[in-house]
Order: sequence, then C-alpha cells, then structure tokens
Amino acid sequence: MAREFQRGHKAKISDLTAGTDLYVGVQIAAPGLTFDISCFGLDANEQLSDDRYFIFFNQPKSPEESIQLLGAQSGDTESFRVTLDRIPAAIQKLSFTATLDGAGQMSQIGPGYIRIVAGGEEVVRYSFTGSEFTTERAVMLGDFYLKDVWRFAAVGQGFDGGLEALLKNFGGEVAEEEAPPAAAPAAAPGFAPPAQAAAPPAFGAPPAPAAPQAPQPAPSFGAPSAPTPPPAPQQPVHAAPTIAAPLTPQAPQAPQAPVAPQAPSPYGQPQQPQPPQQPQFGQVPGQAAPPAAPFGQQAPAPYGQPAPAPYGQQPPGSMPPGAPQGVPQGVPATGAGLQAALQPYKETATGQRWTPQNQQLMRVDLTMGGSGVLARQGSMVMYQGKVDFGYKSAGFVGRAVGNATGQEMQLMRCTGRGQVFLAEEGSYLHPVELQGDGICVSAENVLAFDESLQYEVRRVEGHGIPGGALFTMLFQGTGTVVVKTHGTPVVLPVTPTTFADCNAVVAWSAASQVIVSSQVRLRRNAYPGHSGETVNLQFRGAPGNFIVVQPYEV
Repeated sequence: MAREFQRGHKAKISDLTAGTDLYVGVQIAAPGLTFDISCFGLDANEQLSDDRYFIFFNQPKSPEESIQLLGAQSGDTESFRVTLDRIPAAIQKLSFTATLDGAGQMSQIGPGYIRIVAGGEEVVRYSFTGSEFTTERAVMLGDFYLKDVWRFAAVGQGFDGGLEALLKNFGGEVAEEEAPPAAAPAAAPGFAPPAQAAAPPAFGAPPAPAAPQAPQPAPSFGAPSAPTPPPAPQQPVHAAPTIAAPLTPQAPQAPQAPVAPQAPSPYGQPQQPQPPQQPQFGQVPGQAAPPAAPFGQQAPAPYGQPAPAPYGQQPPGSMPPGAPQGVPQGVPATGAGLQAALQPYKETATGQRWTPQNQQLMRVDLTMGGSGVLARQGSMVMYQGKVDFGYKSAGFVGRAVGNATGQEMQLMRCTGRGQVFLAEEGSYLHPVELQGDGICVSAENVLAFDESLQYEVRRVEGHGIPGGALFTMLFQGTGTVVVKTHGTPVVLPVTPTTFADCNAVVAWSAASQVIVSSQVRLRRNAYPGHSGETVNLQFRGAPGNFIVVQPYEV
C-alpha cells in the first residue's frame, strides 16, 4: 500500500522499496495552462555543475541513462525512470520541478501529485493542490537526495519565476537566443547609405526614383507635384493669420513693439514676428491694447469686464448673496462649516439588519429579522427605540468554565423594536453571514450574533493553554455573527503545515481539525520565571478550509 506523504515528510528509499530502478510520475494540470516538468541533477552544493544532468524536453536523458524522461503515461502528465545505482557519485540530489510555460500562476492548478512506483507497485505519493500556492510560477515537487543512503523528501515549495529563473537558481546558464540572421541584412540598407544601391533591387523597388518618392504626400494637398518643395520655404511667416481681423490695419501698430519686447532671434535667422494677440473680451479686433498700469497699481479692467478686487479680497460679484463684503477669502460660514465637519460621521442606514458604522462600531436593527440578538454584556454603547435588555445565563457549565479559565462570556439578550449600537474597547468588528454553513470562533472574539443561529461551546485541551483549554463557539445555521479582532485580520488556507498561536487565532472553518502543539522558544517579552513555552495550534483539513488570524499576541 502506498504511503501518503505530506509536505516536509522524508524517508529512506530502502524503507519504501528494496529496488533501485524507480518510476517517478508527476500529475499537474490546470485549464488553459501548459507545464514543463524537469529534473535537475545537482552536486553536493545543490548546484547544476554539469548541465548534462538537466533533464527536460530538449534533453531527455543523462549520459549514462540513469535519468530518463519517459513522457506522459499511466495518467501522469510526465514520468521519469531513475536508476539510483547508476547515478554518478558527483550527483548528490535529484530535484523534480514543474514550471508554467506562458501566463498563469500555480494557484490555478487542480489536485496533483508526485509518486514513486517500484516493481509495478506505487510505494509513496505526495499530493498537492493550488490552494497551497499563490502567485508562484514554479514549484519544486520532490527530491531524491544522498545522505549516506538515497532518501526521498516531499518538498512542495513554490518558486517565483519560470524555468529560466529556476535554472539560474541552481547555478545553470541560460543560452542567449541569437538574433535571426535574416534580420541583420534587412536592416543594413536603412543604416548604411552606400549599400542602398544594391538593396532596392532586392525588394523590387525602382532603383533611382525610390528616394525622391518620399515627398509625395505634398500632391495630396493639391499642390503641384514637382514645384512643391521649393515654394515651402518661400512662404512668408507673417502670412499665417491667427485671428479673423484684417491684417492691413496692423501696420500702424509698429510703435507697440516696445510695449512687449521679445528676445532677439538667433543669429542668421529672420526675426520671428510677434503673433497677433487675441482681442480681449469687449475689445475690437485691430484695436491697440490698453496701456500698462503704473508700477504698484492694478491695470484697468478691459471694456465689459468688472474691475479687479483689491489684493486679498474677492471681487464683489463672487461673494454669495448676503455675505459681508471685504471679508478675506477662506473664512467659512459658521453653519456650513459645522455641517461639513459632521457629515462624514453621520449614521449609516443601509436597510439591512447588521450595518457597520465604521471599523469599530456595529448597528443592529431589531425591527428586521424577527428574532433577538445575543451580545456580550457591556458592549452596548447606544440604542434608539424601545429595546429590552435581559441577562442570558451561560448555565452551570458555562460558569464553571469561566471560573476555571477566565473565558466565561456573559451574554445579554436584546429584543424589541429599535436599533442597538455595539462596540468593545475599540476592537475591529467584522459581520460574518452564515447561509447554512458553519464556523468556529474563539470565545474571546465573539461580540454578538443572531439568536436564530445554533451554537455550542467546544473545548480544545492542551498543556500550556491558560486554564488548560481553549474554548471556541461553533456557529451553524442562517444568521450573522460579529467577530472582533485586534487590528485587521488575515485569512489563510489550511495546509498540512499550518500553525497559529492560540492567542492570535480568531476563527477557522468548522471542518478543520485542530491539534495542540507545544514548542519552546525565546520570546521578546520573556521575564524571570517564564520558561518561554508557547502553545501553537496545528490545523489540518481538505482544500477549501481556512483560518483567520489577527495581528495580536498576548
């Protein structure tokens, strides 16, 4: 019977099979994606010192054929034949990898595996799914490595980059692709004028007239074909009108040159004419501009425009009706400023039963849903309407749990017709709506929930947990539970190597399996008499399970 490996598991090949002629099969697939599955033969420094032992689609076998690429067969995407007793002594490790050929990422793959078959019987299999990866484009699946004897390790490590990046990571060199030889002669005529005499016949263009054909866009505008280039520089620069007024009255305007002096034109070039200025609003075309105001005074307004306001004040017509004139700009009206300041903090009404007012305040409308709400005692900060608050006893078992662990959660029952606002110590609040599914939440992180939900208290026992156990609440059914966290939490998929601190974990999927794992480590806040021992929770489950962790640790 084949042994099922998890990520990180290792075993001697001799413990799996007595044979050395092994079949290695890899199954990996995703809709619309193509994969390159390879084997790297590495030395003692885990480097590809001999590129002949890079086995892939362009090099299907090693020199002595100890590693051979067999292709797709028996349901495997790719397969290899490995003869361990024929591998040279310089090769200390065989790393089997899968890389994406083209766009995509490893999180898109479906269930896959790497397996070892000996004597026609599968002896070990390591399975993986896309939920274990994110944006990686390559994954190192498994290794054969020599440590006194040959061993196998299930790796399952993602790698950013494709096949070339993985090859460079192992110390290999990627051959640079040379430019196509046909491209160089084609580009030569464009950069080498002497060779242009021979180039036109190759493309079938006329030998001599090909060059003069460039200025032919000119005939499309109606100008003569041949004389078009010479008249272009002869066009007077003053002939381009910019306004609709006649140009002849502009002759008397020569004395206006000193009014707006221009920088001298470059040496050898004609003086650039001053472009005719657009007439201001109310100014007759061709009329001289009004004289400049004396230094320190404002120029008079053009005809038909209001006079400018004194410096620091608004024009009389720009102030709202009834506003005092002469008030410096930027002084807001008292009523408008107060309303604008309070506008972002007004109550948010969405027409739903549970409505977050902000990240730390939750409103529940008891007039919707038809059932009451159970909330942590002391979490009500305000209510509107006719609301009744009653004590919800946890029962004898609940009180015993609270006395032993300090994790007793006293609840209050909120009923009636009105709105209740809930918060606690500035914690971040997250409404989680259940539609027939279930979720486990740490009792310390439950703020409120619909009374229509079914719930039960679960006990996770373990040495090192305060009080000897961690109590969680399993919610099932249809309704909403409000979870509180210290800071913004993160949701992670459950993998075979998922661990979380018992103080940091907030919630997890109901189908996940929780195992208590104790480790000893030095902590930043270790103090005399504290051993530094901490308790971690290991989570296991099928793909699709999750945990929620907050950035907080006692």
